[in-house]
Amino acid sequence: MIYTAEDIKSIVSEIIENRKSEGGIDSLYFVGCGGSLGALYPAKVFMDRESSVLRTGWINSNEFVHSVPKKFGKNSILCVACHQGNTPETVAAAKLGHEMGAAVIILTWKDESPIIEFGDYIIKYSFDPSVDHLGNKIDHGSDKVICALLIAAELLAMTEGYDHLPELYYGRKKLTGIIEDAREKLMGRAQAFAEEHAADSFIYTMGSGASWSSAYMESICIFMEMQWLDSAAIHSGEFFHGPFEVTDENTAFMLQVSEGSTRELDERALTFLNKYARRVEVIDAREFGLGAIDASVVDYFNHTFFNSVYSCYNSRLADVRKHPLSTRRYMWKVEY
Repeated sequence: MIYTAEDIKSIVSEIIENRKSEGGIDSLYFVGCGGSLGALYPAKVFMDRESSVLRTGWINSNEFVHSVPKKFGKNSILCVACHQGNTPETVAAAKLGHEMGAAVIILTWKDESPIIEFGDYIIKYSFDPSVDHLGNKIDHGSDKVICALLIAAELLAMTEGYDHLPELYYGRKKLTGIIEDAREKLMGRAQAFAEEHAADSFIYTMGSGASWSSAYMESICIFMEMQWLDSAAIHSGEFFHGPFEVTDENTAFMLQVSEGSTRELDERALTFLNKYARRVEVIDAREFGLGAIDASVVDYFNHTFFNSVYSCYNSRLADVRKHPLSTRRYMWKVEY
C-alpha cells in the first residue's frame, strides 16, 4: 500500500502500538544518499533539539550497511529516502533494516521499485518532475523533507510529548504560498546571478542549522553533479575557523540567511563577506516571509524554502551556461 504525508500520524501510531510488547520504540535513524540524505537532515536536527530520550542518527546508506549503530534494531524506526527507489546502497540499507527487525519507512516518489519490498510503510512525497522543478505546482508541505519531519514530530509527540505540533502543522500549510511568492520575486535576481557566474569554475555555498543541508545539496547535487563546477558547502559557524581565508574579491559565495535560532551565525558571515568579498549572492528567508511561521518551529522549514527557491537559480544558470541540468558524465552511464 502506498501512503502519503496525510497518513504519517496513523503510521507512527501503528508502529508504536505494534512494538509495545517488545519494549517500544527507542530510536529513529535517517538513511539515504546524496540529495535524499540531505533532505532528511532537518528531521535529524529536530530530534537532536527536541527529544531528550529518543536516540537518532543521520547516516549515508553505504556507511549504514558497513557500520551499523549498536543501538539499531527491533526497537528502532528506520526512515529511508530513495527518490527512484533503485539506489543500490539505499536498497541494501533498507534490506538490512528489515532483516534486523526495525520498522522500515520508505520515502520515495515511485509506486514500484526495488526498494519497495523492504519497507513496512511506503510514503510517496510530493515532487515536481520537470527538469528544473519549476514546471508544476505542488504542495511543498508534503515534500520529502517535510514527510521526514512529520515522522520525527509525531514520534516525539506520541512518546515523550511535544508542545508545538499545532505550530508545525500550521507552518506546513503556510509553506507553499511563501515559496511560490518568493520564486516570483527571485527570478530576476536568478537571471542576474546566472549571467554573473556563467564563466565561474568554483562556487561556495553557505548555511547553518537545520538548513545547512540545503547548502550542501546545492553544492553537491547542482553545482558539482549537474553543472560540473567545483564547489564546497561551508557551515556558517565554521566559516571563521579556516574557510574564510579563501575570501577575496573574485571568490563566489551563495549564502543562505535563515530564519530562526541560527540566523546570527549567517548574519555574522554576511557581515564579513560584505566587507571583504564582492561576489556574494544572499538569499534571506526573512525577506521572503518565512517569519510568518511560528518561531518555535520555523528552523525546520528553512531547508525546504531554500531548496525550493534554488530551482530559480539552477534553471537560469543551466540555460546561460548551455549545460542542461540533465547532463551527466558518469552517473547512470558507467560502472561505479
